[in-house]
Amino acid sequence: MVNYIIRRLIMVPFLLFGVTVLIFLMLQFLSPVERSALYVREIPKNDAVLEGIIKRYGLDQPLYIQYWKWLTGTTDPRTGERVGGILRGDLGYSRTASQPVSDMLARRFPATLEMALLAVIPVVAGGIFLGVVGAVNHNKFLDHAVRIFGIVGWSFPDFVFGLLLLMAFYVGTGWFPPGRLSDWANRVVMSPEFHSYTSMVTIDSLLNLRLDIFWDAVRHLILPVISLAYLWWALTLRVTRSSMLETLRQDYITTARAKGLSERVVTNQHALPNALLPVVTLAGGTVVGLLGGVTIIETVFNYPGIGMAAADAASNLDVVTVLAFVLFNGAILVVANVIVDILYAYIDPRVRLD
Repeated sequence: MVNYIIRRLIMVPFLLFGVTVLIFLMLQFLSPVERSALYVREIPKNDAVLEGIIKRYGLDQPLYIQYWKWLTGTTDPRTGERVGGILRGDLGYSRTASQPVSDMLARRFPATLEMALLAVIPVVAGGIFLGVVGAVNHNKFLDHAVRIFGIVGWSFPDFVFGLLLLMAFYVGTGWFPPGRLSDWANRVVMSPEFHSYTSMVTIDSLLNLRLDIFWDAVRHLILPVISLAYLWWALTLRVTRSSMLETLRQDYITTARAKGLSERVVTNQHALPNALLPVVTLAGGTVVGLLGGVTIIETVFNYPGIGMAAADAASNLDVVTVLAFVLFNGAILVVANVIVDILYAYIDPRVRLD
C-alpha cells in the first residue's frame, strides 16, 4: 500500500508539469504585447516603451526560454528585482481586481471553499442515501420518485434553478438574500475587533462567539449551496443507484441472503461498500465540479468568490486572470484525482499493485 501511495505522489509533479505546459501554450495565442500584462500593471501606449518591455522580459525569445522564465520569473535589468514566475506565486496582475492575481485568489478562495465544503455534505450524504433507497426499492414508488428527482436535477440548468430560488426565497419572502454578508455584518467582520482565523465567515464567527454573524452568513449561503449541490446531488444518486442495483444482483449477495442475514445487514455491510467504488471515483470530479461550477452560481448570487472574479475577468477580457483561474482549477483537479486514487485503494485492495 505504501508503494502504491508513493507511486501516485510521484506522478503529481509530472501531471502539474503537463498542466503548466498546456496553460503556457494557451498564452501563445496572445501577442507579446498582451503577454507583457503578466509583468506590468498597465501596458503603455508608446511603441518604443512596449518594445522595451518585450525585450526586457524576453517575450520575443524561443518558447522554451519563455516557458522557463514564466515558471521561475525573470530579473528586471533596471532594478535587479525578481519578477514573475508561477513557481514563486506570481501569476501576474489582475486588471479587474486591481491587484496581483495571487492576492486576489488568496482573498477570494476561502469564500468559494466555504460554499463548496457546505455543498459537499448534501451531495455525498443525500446522493448516496437516495441512491441506496432507490435501488433497494427497485421499481417501487420510492424508486420512481428518486429517478424523477435525479433526472430533473441533472437536466435543470443550475443558473435557472438559482434564479428560481432567488425569486421564491428572496424576492418573494426576503428570507435568504444574495451576497456573502449583510452590510452590518460585513462592517463587524472588517473591524479590528473581529479576528479572522480561516477567512471563512461561518467558522470565524463561531470562533469569535458571534452567533449573529454566523446566522447571517448561513442565510446568505443556503440558496447558493442548494443551487450548487443540486446538479451533483442528482448525479451522485444516479450513479449510486445504478451501482447498487448491479451489486445486489451478484452471487455473493444471494449467498448472504440464503444464510439468513437481515436485509439491512446485506445492504449496509455487503452491498454498499462495493457499490461505493464508482461513487468514490466520481468524488474527485465532484470536488472539482463544485469548485469549477461556482462561476455561474457566484455570479447569480453576487457571491464574492474566485468564480465571480473569473466571470468579471472574462467579461473584461482580462486574459491573465482567466488563465490563472484555469491553472488553479487544473492543479485542484490533479491533486483531487490523486487523493481519489489513494482512497480507492483503501476501499478496494485489488487496485494495489505492491
